[in-house]
Amino acid sequence: MKGQKITNRWTVVVGAILIQLALGAIYAWSVFTALLTEPNGDYGFSATQTAWVFSIGLATFAVVMVFAGKWQAKSGPTIVALTGGLVLGAGYILGGIFGSSFLAQLLFIGVLGGTGIGLAYVVPIAVGVKWFPDKKGLITGLAVAGFGFGATIWVKLAGSWFGGLLNTSSAFGLPSVQSVFVIYGIVFAIMVVMGSLVMVNPPAGYKPEGYEPPVNHTAKTSGGVEFDSSHMLRTKQFYAIWVVFIFSALAGLMVIYCIKLFGIDALEYNGITNAGVITGTAMAWYAIFNGLGRIVWGMISDKLGRKRAIFFMTLFQGVIMLMIYHIFIRFGVTSGFIASACIIGFNFGGNFALFPAITADFFGNNTVGKNYGWMFTAYGFAGIAGPQLAGHFKDSATASSGPVVWMAPFIIAGVACLIGSVIILLTKPPK
Repeated sequence: MKGQKITNRWTVVVGAILIQLALGAIYAWSVFTALLTEPNGDYGFSATQTAWVFSIGLATFAVVMVFAGKWQAKSGPTIVALTGGLVLGAGYILGGIFGSSFLAQLLFIGVLGGTGIGLAYVVPIAVGVKWFPDKKGLITGLAVAGFGFGATIWVKLAGSWFGGLLNTSSAFGLPSVQSVFVIYGIVFAIMVVMGSLVMVNPPAGYKPEGYEPPVNHTAKTSGGVEFDSSHMLRTKQFYAIWVVFIFSALAGLMVIYCIKLFGIDALEYNGITNAGVITGTAMAWYAIFNGLGRIVWGMISDKLGRKRAIFFMTLFQGVIMLMIYHIFIRFGVTSGFIASACIIGFNFGGNFALFPAITADFFGNNTVGKNYGWMFTAYGFAGIAGPQLAGHFKDSATASSGPVVWMAPFIIAGVACLIGSVIILLTKPPK
C-alpha cells in the first residue's frame, strides 16, 4: 500500500504528530491505576499487577519496533503505520469488552496495544529523518512530541474534561475503565490511519534545498556512514548508548507509572484533601513537558551535539530524582510536586529526540529505521524495571510507612541517570 504523494515535507510532520498523539495513550496509564487498585472496586488489582500491564505494554512496544523497522524498510512506511493503528485500536476495544480481569488487560492493553504502538511508532522517525537530514534533532523531536502531548489529552479526557469519561461514560453497559478503553480504541485507530496516509519516503537522492551532507563523520554533524544492523550490533558504542538509554528512560517511566500513587500518598500525608485532583493536574503537566522536552532537547542537540545534550539531560534528571523526595515532601508540597513532575517529564521527553538522532549520527541516516528498533529495546528493559521497581516498594509498604516508601526507588533511578551521564561522556563515535 502506498500513501499520498508529498509536495511539502512539513506535511509529513503533521501526519507524524497525529499518529503520535494516539500512541501516547500508553503514558496515560496512571489515570486508570487508582480505580484499578481500589480494594473494594470493580477490579481490586495490586500495584504490581497494574505495573505489569504498563510494563508489558512498554516491553512489547520496544520489541515489536525491531520487526517494524525491518518491515517498513522493505514494504514502505504507509502499510506499517496503518496496521499499527488498527492493532492498537483493536487492543483497546477488546480490552474494554473483555478487560474485567488482570490477564485480559495484560493481553489486550499490554500485548496487543503495545504491538500496535511498536508498529506505528518507528515510521514517523524513519520517514522524518529522510525528509529532514538537515534538522534531525528538531524533526525527531517534533515527530515524537505528539506522544507526550497525547498523554495530556487522554489523561484529562478520562479524568476531568467535560466531567471526565471515567465519571460519565458507560459504553455497552461496561464499568468506567472498560468504557474508556472502548472509546479510546476507536479514536486511536482513526487518528493513526489518517496519519499513515502521508507517511511516504522522499524520492531517491532527495536533498533539501541548500543542504549538503557533512564530509566528516563527527558526533555533532554526521550520519553519512551507513552501518547495517548486524554491523552496528558488533560495536561497543551501540551497547554504551543502549545502557545509557535504559538508565535515562527508567526514571521517567517509573514516574509515569507511580505519579498518581506516589502523589496521593505524599499529599494526603501532608494533609492535602484534594490529592486526586492535584495528581491529575501533575500528570497532565508531566505529559505537556514530556512533549516540550522532545522538541527543545532536539533543538539543543542540533547546536551542542547529541553527546553533550544526552550528558546534560541525564545529569539533570539524576539530580532531580535524588532531590524530589526531600524538596517535594519538605517544602511547598503541592507546587513542588507539580514542578518536579514537569522537570522529570521534560528530561524524559528528551530521550525520544536524542537517542534516535544519535543512532542516525553514529550508524547512518538511511538505516535509522532498522537500527533504531534495536536501540529502542533499551526502552523495553526500562519499561519493565522502572514500574516494577516502584510497584515492589509500594506493595511492600506497611500502612504506617507513608511516602517514605518512595525514597528507595527514586534514589535508585537517580543514581542510574548519573551513571548514564558518565558513560555517554566517554563514548566516541564508531569509525
